[in-house]
Amino acid sequence: MNEIRDLIIGIDFGKEYSQICYYDRKAGEPRSLSMKVGASQYEAPTCICRRVEQGDYCVGLEAEYFAREKGGYMIGSLYDVCEKDETVQIQGEMVEPWELLANFLKGLLKFLGVMDVVKNTKCLVVSAPSLNQVQVSNFQKACEYLGFPEEKYMLMDYGECFYYYALTQKRETWNRSVAWYAFTPESVSFRKLTLNGASRPILARLDEPVDTELSEEGEIRDLEFCKFIQSTLGTELFSSIQITGKGFDQQWAQQSVKALCYQKRKVFYGNNLFAKGACAAGKDRLEDKNLKGYRYMSDSLVLSDVGMDMRVMGSPTYYPLIEAGNNWYECKAYCEFILDDTQELVFVVSTFGEQEKKRVAMQLPGLPKRPNKTTRLSLDLQYVSRKECRITVKDLGFGEMYPGSGKIWKESVQW
Repeated sequence: MNEIRDLIIGIDFGKEYSQICYYDRKAGEPRSLSMKVGASQYEAPTCICRRVEQGDYCVGLEAEYFAREKGGYMIGSLYDVCEKDETVQIQGEMVEPWELLANFLKGLLKFLGVMDVVKNTKCLVVSAPSLNQVQVSNFQKACEYLGFPEEKYMLMDYGECFYYYALTQKRETWNRSVAWYAFTPESVSFRKLTLNGASRPILARLDEPVDTELSEEGEIRDLEFCKFIQSTLGTELFSSIQITGKGFDQQWAQQSVKALCYQKRKVFYGNNLFAKGACAAGKDRLEDKNLKGYRYMSDSLVLSDVGMDMRVMGSPTYYPLIEAGNNWYECKAYCEFILDDTQELVFVVSTFGEQEKKRVAMQLPGLPKRPNKTTRLSLDLQYVSRKECRITVKDLGFGEMYPGSGKIWKESVQW
């Protein structure tokens, strides 16, 4: 690979297979890394193996070899393991899911061939089919264990990766709607990416998926997919069509390919879209910022600005805490302040699409009684889903004169 510092890395953590790529600045595009020397094999099974003699872990193809030939202990469903917070027993030792995930990511990062990856990485972007609270927590703990600070890694689901991949291609491939067919061996789903050019910022949306099952027999499968194409694309004009997943093959898709290419539509098929989309996201967010005038309306997007009215340097002002337009797992805030003639906290909430701001109060029962302006509190906001935010307030006291009581107030709210 050409890069050795300021790396922008994309990882596709898939249910069955995973990939890694980096941004090649000379070529001006993401480059996939092969999992096998001298071969164009870019997918690694999403599995990890504990090597008995060495007492360490290996991943992907190497993991399969050591489990098969050397008696290693295989964890073959790592994606499923990381969807839960239950420990896994390996050779009598209880291991946390995030520890296994950290070792898997570490194994993938070795393919970069770079010494001190963390130091030489500008951004690591990890993509997964979906992200729930447990998965996010495991990813965060894994990245922290590997030494990546919060500002050096991002998480995103496949939908957001598709958005970044599509909109970082040539403009003629996305100036209209973009179609996405995602295959499995048994079925195919369709989603449409649309842009609302009349809004500011320009809003990008992915429609909800439409699914259909497909026969195993080639000719019947071709006919079924062809009908599905006609029902999903209709007569609408599409700039391009992206096909992902296992289960599509041009050998059986004779009539389907003709239907896809109708009206000279550009059709692309590949298995590296999500790793490259993650890489492209890191490049655009941190450096290019070509999509700063666009907003992807994902299912994970927080739609409310949250702040408080305070006095800063003696002047009344609005103090922002959470900014709308970010994914829930990126939304957190911490600050410390002194109470002034109040026994409660009042949050100012402004929600996207609503004209009026609302004020949400949080009571602090049992707050120690002290003279005015001698109670210092810490405030921690942490989203645990798109709608739910957990608030943690702690009494810090006021120096030696009024030591902190250690009292903590917690509340979960949906703004």
